[in-house]
Amino acid sequence: MNRHRLLLSAAAIASVSSSALAQTPSPATRRAREVVALINAATPSAIRAYVDSAFADGMRRMPPQAHIDFFMGQREQSGGLEWIEVQEEAADRTTVLLRRKLTGDLTAVLVQVDSAAPHRIGGIGQRPPRPSAAATEAAVANDAEMAAALERYVGTLAKADLFSGSVLLAKDGKTLYAGAFGQANKDFGAPNALDTKFNLGSMNKMFTSVTIAQLVEQGKLSYDDPLSKFVPDFPSAAAAQKIRIKHLLTHTSGLGSYFNEEFDRSSRARYRTVSDMMQLAKGDSLAFEPGTRWSYSNTGMLVLGKVIEVVTKQDYFDYVREHLAKPTGMNNTDAYELDRVNPNLAVGYQREYAADGTKRYRNNIFMHVMRGGPAGGGYSTAEDLLRFAEALKAGKLVSKTTFELMTTPKPDVNSPRYGYGFGVDPQTGIVGHSGGFPGISSNLDIFKGTGYVAVVMSNYGGGSQPVTEKIRGLVKSRTARVSQ
Repeated sequence: MNRHRLLLSAAAIASVSSSALAQTPSPATRRAREVVALINAATPSAIRAYVDSAFADGMRRMPPQAHIDFFMGQREQSGGLEWIEVQEEAADRTTVLLRRKLTGDLTAVLVQVDSAAPHRIGGIGQRPPRPSAAATEAAVANDAEMAAALERYVGTLAKADLFSGSVLLAKDGKTLYAGAFGQANKDFGAPNALDTKFNLGSMNKMFTSVTIAQLVEQGKLSYDDPLSKFVPDFPSAAAAQKIRIKHLLTHTSGLGSYFNEEFDRSSRARYRTVSDMMQLAKGDSLAFEPGTRWSYSNTGMLVLGKVIEVVTKQDYFDYVREHLAKPTGMNNTDAYELDRVNPNLAVGYQREYAADGTKRYRNNIFMHVMRGGPAGGGYSTAEDLLRFAEALKAGKLVSKTTFELMTTPKPDVNSPRYGYGFGVDPQTGIVGHSGGFPGISSNLDIFKGTGYVAVVMSNYGGGSQPVTEKIRGLVKSRTARVSQ
């Protein structure tokens, strides 16, 4: 769902170009140094003071507690940050490489500042570490060694209470490593297990998109069909004629997010069907002409759920259950109604920090949806998501040709890193999807051409990210060694 995605993301800290150490640092690099120092040592009161003095207006509009949770959380998650080098530098932005002291792994962060003095901070965001000697993952000789390295890494995070969830790494459908850590419910001390169902966040978008692709293969619709063919008046008659199915699949429709102010002030119990959810977006207008640019859209994927209902004359949830979950044996995957009895569902938790720096947890029960939908919010397990990935690769849900179509960029509609319902990294060959929200952090990576599949599911906000990064580094090291 990613509705509360902070500009200060879970791995957003900073590092900058090695030449800056010998030269006068840019204003952005000086700010990056301050950010790292703040993460490593500051108190909540010092964080508040720094935000007031050094952050631009847009950043200061965020709740003060969000800034405190970010800086204190980064300190706890990293065990402190070691400055490695400046990777890229300009007057108003810098990208720096840092090492997390707890685990020894690396993160790169972009810090943006106003061009005019006093160069207030306008943004902090994660970037992939640029290839360098300092950023290279240690080589692993075989899959067993890779699995052992992953087990040590996740174990370190879990012991420090920085990861709660499940992790699965497989090759050619065979599990190399699987583990579960932390608690599914802190009130009762119930532990997580491999069959614990975790919230998917936006990962449901893959299920919606695969179901649309099945209908395309059956000749019941086309990627070029206008939305007006199925939903003639949403968000308006004129807009429905412009929006194509491919625009909805690629986040290029111009639609926004139905998680809006009305949703925030409404009872979650009101929204259980696709039609219920669409009421939240009724009357929306297009932010841009469809196909002219990319902008993440929960509403776009929700509308695809309505298209599925119109074409199949079935309830969206029933249709996906019948045509995606059952054929692949995904028996622990569904959009459960949370006011009913649902065995083995993990409760989501978000870390907060009190005025004295004490850590505490808040559950997300009253923040999230009562029932997930086409855009996200369902539940699954690591093992079910492996079944989903293997079924896709084998051509069991859609043809292999269609799977390739779905997992390639779509530059024709200005979507260079997103296919039809799948995130795409053209450089690494990784395709899949993540999901994030307070207390929700999940990710599926399919490493195309290698046989590797990785699933990380966490009921801690931001919990999956460092584990996902570690796995990507390990797989890159392993595949590079094999190709030599």
